[in-house]
Amino acid sequence: MALSNPTLLSSCSVHRLNPLLFAQRRRSSKFRQFHFNRFTPRFFTVAASENGVFTSPEIAKTFDFTSEERIYNWWESQGYFKPNFDKGSDPFVISMPPPNVTGSLHMGHAMFVTLEDIMVRYNRMRGRPTLWLPGTDHAGIATQLVVEKLLTSEGIKRVELGRDEFTKRVWEWKKKYGGTITNQIRRLGASCDWTRERFTLDEQLSRAVIEAFVRLHEKGLIYQGSYMVNWSPNLQTAVSDLEVEYSEEPGTLYYIKYRVAGGSRSDYLTIATTRPETLFGDVAVAVNPEDERYRKYIGSQAIVPMTYGRHVPIISDKYVDKDFGTGVLKISPGHDHNDYLLARKLGLPILNVMNKDGTLNEVAGLFCGMDRFAARKKLWADLEETGLAAKKEPYTLRVPRSQRGGEIIEPLVSKQWFVTMEPLAEKALKAVEKGELTILPERFEKIYDHWLSNIKDWCISRQLWWGHRIPVWYIVGKDCEEDYIVAKSTEEALEKARKKYGQDVEIYQDPDVLDTWFSSALWPFSTLGWPDVLAEDFKRFYPTSVLETGHDILFFWVARMVMMGIEFTGTVPFSTVYLHGLIRDSQGRKMSKSLGNVIDPLDTITEFGTDALRFTISLGTAGQDLNLSTERLNSNKAFTNKLWNAGKFVLQNLPSQSDASAWEKLMAYKFDKEEYLLGLPLPECWVVSKLHMLVDTVTTSYDKFFFGDVGREIYDFFWSDFADWYIEASKARLYKSEGHSVASVAQAVLLYVFENILKMLHPFMPFVTEELWQALPNRKEALIISSWPLTSLPRHANSIKRFENLQSLTRAIRNTRAEYSVEPAKRISASIVANLEVIHYVSEEKEVLALLSRLDLQSVHFTDSPPEDVSQSVHLVAGEGLEAYLPLADMVDISAEVQRLSKRLSKMQTEYDALVARLSSPKFVEKAPEDVVRGVREKAAEAEEKLTLTKNRLAFLQSTVMVAD
Repeated sequence: MALSNPTLLSSCSVHRLNPLLFAQRRRSSKFRQFHFNRFTPRFFTVAASENGVFTSPEIAKTFDFTSEERIYNWWESQGYFKPNFDKGSDPFVISMPPPNVTGSLHMGHAMFVTLEDIMVRYNRMRGRPTLWLPGTDHAGIATQLVVEKLLTSEGIKRVELGRDEFTKRVWEWKKKYGGTITNQIRRLGASCDWTRERFTLDEQLSRAVIEAFVRLHEKGLIYQGSYMVNWSPNLQTAVSDLEVEYSEEPGTLYYIKYRVAGGSRSDYLTIATTRPETLFGDVAVAVNPEDERYRKYIGSQAIVPMTYGRHVPIISDKYVDKDFGTGVLKISPGHDHNDYLLARKLGLPILNVMNKDGTLNEVAGLFCGMDRFAARKKLWADLEETGLAAKKEPYTLRVPRSQRGGEIIEPLVSKQWFVTMEPLAEKALKAVEKGELTILPERFEKIYDHWLSNIKDWCISRQLWWGHRIPVWYIVGKDCEEDYIVAKSTEEALEKARKKYGQDVEIYQDPDVLDTWFSSALWPFSTLGWPDVLAEDFKRFYPTSVLETGHDILFFWVARMVMMGIEFTGTVPFSTVYLHGLIRDSQGRKMSKSLGNVIDPLDTITEFGTDALRFTISLGTAGQDLNLSTERLNSNKAFTNKLWNAGKFVLQNLPSQSDASAWEKLMAYKFDKEEYLLGLPLPECWVVSKLHMLVDTVTTSYDKFFFGDVGREIYDFFWSDFADWYIEASKARLYKSEGHSVASVAQAVLLYVFENILKMLHPFMPFVTEELWQALPNRKEALIISSWPLTSLPRHANSIKRFENLQSLTRAIRNTRAEYSVEPAKRISASIVANLEVIHYVSEEKEVLALLSRLDLQSVHFTDSPPEDVSQSVHLVAGEGLEAYLPLADMVDISAEVQRLSKRLSKMQTEYDALVARLSSPKFVEKAPEDVVRGVREKAAEAEEKLTLTKNRLAFLQSTVMVAD
């Protein structure tokens, strides 16, 4: 039976994986809506090939990407995503990093879903009960912003609605749009247990959050106080250090004169600042004690401009950089982190000049109520008018911006709730030191160690309405900082208050919510039932196995989970942390809407298929960024097609399912037994041996999390060894052989090797591999739950070496045919010269050699000495002890070839002489750009090499003509 796609098995694999740079490209078409059905899981398997879910390569020309939805729904309907304890008791557990409920799928999601699904599918096939627990994060700031924008479009303000009504609106939004991101994650093939899906504001998880707060407070690790925080004026909330992004932006450095009290008009200090509006909050002026210019002023008073003569002390401190600006520093501890620390060290007062909305307060006098940036402009104009403005100059600023809103963050002293981190960090550091926790790649252990060793207390309160309300109640009429109650419910808080303050006491709850990352830090165990340590899932699945996420949230999330896990459960929440890098565009740039280089994963899936996308982004190295391009996606789409066509070839050449005796013979082959392996013909023994070696290598790489290596190893084996070589060689059995036994062994090997390729590749490319698996005869179970190939199976090193000799001979003959432009259909004769041992095994595969090299089977001769007509043959050395002689007359019309080469030689000589002439010209060499001269030299060297080769070939042909005459 002829192969329907003859290009599948050509010797030239044009679609090899290659490190092409990524081209910028974006499809305009929108991803059509897929509907993932939430089937009620059944605990029996429906024969997939009989239920209309799958399509055979014998029917479909290519793999249809739209079938991915059907396949996914079928997997889920069978309950395959749930942990199965039938085959083992050691579970493999991953907690999915919860994407924001407001999110829409981007390449970062595609990366973590792909890598985690690879781990889960691999371990499921290894027989381990697997639990990949999905869920979403309530995303306090992001979600509140989204709903506030919707309300604004309706002409409604949040404060007009009130807290309860606003929260109700957010829940309504969540119900309507919150499932978008999870449906998109399904589209990537995520085999997670959706029956256990969690949301950080679920009742159970909220109970865990309150429990964690109460316990930390009882241990004295949570406290309230007024400290410097990062304040977002637009969002009206504090944000953590980790949620502030710094960018270099053009700005201005302002030089302002501060007069010295009691001095002459020439006694003043010039201070350089990038934020002149904060001068209303100055409490001191500082100079370096070793700075001779200002030593005489230390101990005096300076007059703060535009404050109606307010005096501040001139102090000395080594903290002041003599070389920055003028060497004089204004101390505004209410609006600068460093000034705040210095003020606390020196006991200076803290003066706040900013309202929560970014306007100046009454401390700013006439500037009260003005926006901070408008005040800056007006203040500078007034300083110029009064002669206190020295100068201003351009200056590159390091601007802190909110990761969520993008606005400039204002350092502000504010009363907040904090967690004391140092004692928690000590335990997390020891976990890595003791080997209880492994971070991959290892280089991130140093970063983890540095951050935890220098950790600051964590501000956990946020001035929002959406989130976990802080479980603190205050007493009406009492000081909030001194009189408050921490409780797990309003009822408990009221009961405690009545015991302490009497039955008539009135209480009210803290209006703030907890930082979203607080609930996320509990994710690995709160999702499994904690604080109920007797919960079935907690007992079975905690601690989890692996935490996989991006290296950019090592501190945001990973380190905090480790600290909280140890604190509340006594053990690390996972034993391994696997960190992936970012996905960048083809030029290595971060994807952003402003650059227009964002690649939409849903558009990508529509064009290239989920499998091609997954395979492409899985080939990176742990912790390193990956450049994505349409070239790589195209290459791996071709890989999907190659698999499909290989499956088509295998299926078309297997016996009919009704031929019971043929199938009985096929199934009798036991390739895991050494005696069976050694009894195979050379090509079959070679490919099965190579497969067994691959299984061992790939399994080791999977276990070491070397997923890029796994993908490349399987890819190379399938494309080169199996498709390019063995399938081609098998045609000699299937199409040419007289005996059915030889065809039978080829069929058995084709099926055995192909089904094992599908198994190893399934974690990477689940859809096409399952489709192909279901098309193969006698499938007793789905590929997703099939057993992983056995390791340490027999292989025959001598057969591998022998077939490699046969490959070398084939390549040499193919190259010579190409060199002499022999038509592909033309069969030529050959004399194979080798010692008796080599001749024995090569001659046994005479049909394979003739097929692969396009030789005339009747004119292939084997001998231990060169033929008589060596002078009229092309001599090839394929390897040590293996040579071939190809008669020229079989390949070309020698006289015509001599004429053609003579003309070509003349043209080449002219081109070479012209290049040499240019290089011989001193004018060209001296005046032309260096790269141009270098280019001409390289062309000349290349031309000389080609000229020599052509001369030698012409001389050889001419000598052949002379001998013939």
